[in-house]
Amino acid sequence: MTTLITGAAGFLGSHLVKSLLAQGKQVIGIDNLSTGRLQNIEDVRSHALFEFFECDVSAPNVLELEAVHGVSEIYHLASPASPVFYQSAPFDTIAANTIGTQQMLELARKNHARFLYASTSEAYGDPTLHPQPEEYCGNVNTWGPRACYDEAKRLGEVICYEYFQRFEVQVKVARIFNTYSAGLRNDDGRVISNFVTQALTGEDITVYGDGNQTRSFCYVDDNIRGLQLMMEKDAATGEIINIGNPREISILEVARLVKKLSQSTSRISFHPLPLDDPKVRRPVIEKARKLLAWEPQIHLEEGLSRTIAAYRNQLIVN
Repeated sequence: MTTLITGAAGFLGSHLVKSLLAQGKQVIGIDNLSTGRLQNIEDVRSHALFEFFECDVSAPNVLELEAVHGVSEIYHLASPASPVFYQSAPFDTIAANTIGTQQMLELARKNHARFLYASTSEAYGDPTLHPQPEEYCGNVNTWGPRACYDEAKRLGEVICYEYFQRFEVQVKVARIFNTYSAGLRNDDGRVISNFVTQALTGEDITVYGDGNQTRSFCYVDDNIRGLQLMMEKDAATGEIINIGNPREISILEVARLVKKLSQSTSRISFHPLPLDDPKVRRPVIEKARKLLAWEPQIHLEEGLSRTIAAYRNQLIVN
């Protein structure tokens, strides 16, 4: 059994690669390295069960790779995922989630392979329903700086639906909520990476808005476990499933917690809230509990402590 992972050098992709290799699975990784980094997979590049190809999942030649023919599982994770990166490359983001999604689905159809699409909680936009169940259709602005990501992911889900309905491809769609760990790039503008880097370097911890907007943070190990369960379980076929932590916390509380756990002297500063930034974000995970027997196990304080320790070691090394 061979597994294909697109976005293999990215944050989630690299963790998934290492997890599957540790289980003795044959893994093929694809990444165009636009936001992914080879250093994320450097320790497994020479692994006997791993092959890596630098290519774009939305380019026609990706399907010409001989290695991808015969794969039995496809995790489609390729896409910029932070506002800093997807807003600087909107058309690449749209292509990865539309053209790239259809190409990977076509590969799954030909190979009779199971297919998991990494969608996002951003599909709910700035929600008017709280917390968010999978049945909620969302409140997304199609005319704004986040639309290239939010709407591309939603269209990717539509393409998955059509391949499931028309061609009976074994499709599973994961709506992933905020995920974190030390593997996040410290320049990608996401909350945890920003706060931890700023706290450890003595810079101001920058909170946008009044800090009362909320998020639900899931440690990467829990997320990867959820994605693998989705791939394995027949009950997840044809389903959209929230993968995230139902514990909701304000951004200001996170800033204070990072400051406390890192013993930082940084001060917290406040800045204008970006356009279309969601005010609340919290998943309903009853479907994941029922179909996958999954829920997060790593508490925020523990995950942040691990993240801070790893970032501190990186700063010392550099």
